[in-house]
Amino acid sequence: MPSYLPFIPYPEPGKGHWGAATSTINWCEEDYYATVYSAEIVNTFTNLMFVFLAYKGIRSCIRYAHPPVFLVGFLSYLSIGVGSMLFHSSLKYPMQLLDELSMIYTTCIMVYAIFSHRRCTRDRVAIFLATLFLAAFITAYYHYLQDPAFHQNMFALLTVVVVLRSMWVMELMLRPSRRAQRGEGSVVNTVEQARIDRRDEEILGTMWKMIACGLSAVACGFLIWNLDNMFCGTLRRWRQVVGLPWGILLEGHGWWHIMTGIAAYFNLTWAIWLQYCRDGKQDDVHLAWPSVFSSVPVVVKAENRNRKSH
Repeated sequence: MPSYLPFIPYPEPGKGHWGAATSTINWCEEDYYATVYSAEIVNTFTNLMFVFLAYKGIRSCIRYAHPPVFLVGFLSYLSIGVGSMLFHSSLKYPMQLLDELSMIYTTCIMVYAIFSHRRCTRDRVAIFLATLFLAAFITAYYHYLQDPAFHQNMFALLTVVVVLRSMWVMELMLRPSRRAQRGEGSVVNTVEQARIDRRDEEILGTMWKMIACGLSAVACGFLIWNLDNMFCGTLRRWRQVVGLPWGILLEGHGWWHIMTGIAAYFNLTWAIWLQYCRDGKQDDVHLAWPSVFSSVPVVVKAENRNRKSH
């Protein structure tokens, strides 16, 4: 380690307050080296990204009276962060289920939101029951298999379904050329139609920017997570060389938490905005997103559009 960078040598891993690990998976971070109360302290505290963004999402849903399904979605999103903190602190199997199944349940909520919108009551009930059955099946079969690969594949599949369906709906509803193909847009005068087309083109551009940010975050997180798994021994040696606090930057699973927390928040916020657009309420709301790099987007009512997101 260069002498001009002060560092603290890594303490030796030890035994923890929570006893032996019972989880079916362990990560590259050494166990109980910082405190007896947290097995993987970096993997624990990086979940504060979920807690912080959940607070922003829940606050936004309550303040601006967004559809209740998204408040439920953000509460489930919060349970991912809390569950992951408990899992990485204790390495206990029940906490592992709380962490991993919360990811499944949050995505199932999004499946229900995107597929049930503007359906009749009978169809909404059928979609709800089908989604509930799917979540119950994944829960039971995962508990039976106890194979993290099954959970990861199911989460990835559900996420792909939600994202692709949302993209399709977004383009179908907002792209002016697609509206013209369906013969829509003739009920208003030419000037108003031009304004609507410009508005929706701008909304589409911003939504695609949100999608790019979310997909980039999850792709980077997935890459770092896999590198963490593949080169764990090397990364542990490097962390011993650079010491603390610099070794924290080499905790790949912690970066996965941060990146997926951002990506999931973007996905939920995009879903809120898209639902307003599907209801023809583009003029009633606005996306407050002052900076791509130093802020996160929030859907606000139109009268609040000039207020900063904070």
